[in-house]
Amino acid sequence: MVEKREHVLVVGAGPAGLGTAAELQRRGIPVTVLERADVLAAPWRSRHDRLRLNTSRPFSQLPGLRFTRSAGMFPSRDHMVRYLEAYAAHHGLDVRLGTPVLRIDPVGSDDDGCQPHHRWVVRTPRGELVSSDVVVATGLLQVPFIPDWPGRSRFSGDLVHAAAYRNPTGFQGRDVLVVGAGCSGMEIAAELADGGTRRVRLAVRTPPNILLRSIGGLPGDPAAMLLLRVPPRLADAQMALLRRLVVGDLTGHGLPAPVEGPFQRLARTGEAPAVVDRDVLTAIRTGCLEVVAGVTALDERGARLADGNRADVDTVIAATGYRTGLAPLVGHLGVLDDRGRPLGATAGQTPAGLWFIGFRAGPGKIGAVGGQARRIAMTIDRRTGPGRRWPSHRDRPPAREGAAGRQLPGPAAQSELPPEPDPVGSR
Repeated sequence: MVEKREHVLVVGAGPAGLGTAAELQRRGIPVTVLERADVLAAPWRSRHDRLRLNTSRPFSQLPGLRFTRSAGMFPSRDHMVRYLEAYAAHHGLDVRLGTPVLRIDPVGSDDDGCQPHHRWVVRTPRGELVSSDVVVATGLLQVPFIPDWPGRSRFSGDLVHAAAYRNPTGFQGRDVLVVGAGCSGMEIAAELADGGTRRVRLAVRTPPNILLRSIGGLPGDPAAMLLLRVPPRLADAQMALLRRLVVGDLTGHGLPAPVEGPFQRLARTGEAPAVVDRDVLTAIRTGCLEVVAGVTALDERGARLADGNRADVDTVIAATGYRTGLAPLVGHLGVLDDRGRPLGATAGQTPAGLWFIGFRAGPGKIGAVGGQARRIAMTIDRRTGPGRRWPSHRDRPPAREGAAGRQLPGPAAQSELPPEPDPVGSR
């Protein structure tokens, strides 16, 4: 008789969560994915209209399913949504939509009261689930962050986070200040400058490391992936030469080359470089997009800047990053650093049975989580031993009907979740 294996719980149905679930299932380990949104790929659906991946298609796919060639070299937001939907369906993953995780706690101790049982209780609005392994895959971009600038409440214009931006519609004829020179900030500012906005300024506190998405029609990320294998200082020396050749000197436009290169900064802070298209550089060089100093405060009319100047604007778009939002889930366990990120955010467990994946920035992140997912699944498989294996996703029980008519793959009987709520009144 083959022993039936315990379910693993995965929190989050983004690329990291779905990739981990597929790798666990491939090894015969039953797995349920808990997703707070009512649809798959919810964060991707809400990104701005022209978003494309910074890494090329070969480095942006998960184990077991390739992007279609129609997605192009750099898949768009909509291609990413369709890919994640297809991925969950292809692998027959048991994804529970509309199931936010509120808190994760350890369960019990051994008979001597000293050693933990390596079991976890996951609390949701529909009840509690217990498992020996919980994989947290909610990602870095969960909670939009806007700095608490002095005078923020006095600003009479519109203050929004970049997460709320879709396209230039509604910004025509306005003066806009975009704060933050990462990928999103630079792309949004350049798009606004080309979209009928009266004046667009980009506030930069720390000069970014700028990389081009493609160089001479070829994707730039394969070279970056290779340079990850050498010491950061040597990699940065190569990138400095490449910047001089393909980006050029932007000092006269307010963007000097940073003292710290992209690989050393990534290793030290986890901050990825700004990967952009050449039209962003063109907008800066032609003056369509003005680069100004960082924001120190807001007042009724706009922003005060670090160099003593000010920017009187109608709208401030804060491209100032995100927070993980992990504190309510695991903050009490002592596993987060002072930025709210998991300690040692590579694939690993701290403590036993609690795993984090997808919390490290860098080139080829989506493809990289595939490798992390394999390592996590392999370790769980070795630790828990052989058990019941589904030969393939085609042999799994048929999909069931979820709340509000949502089609959720996977067997309801194995999930250990309480029954779905009555769909009356749901959206």
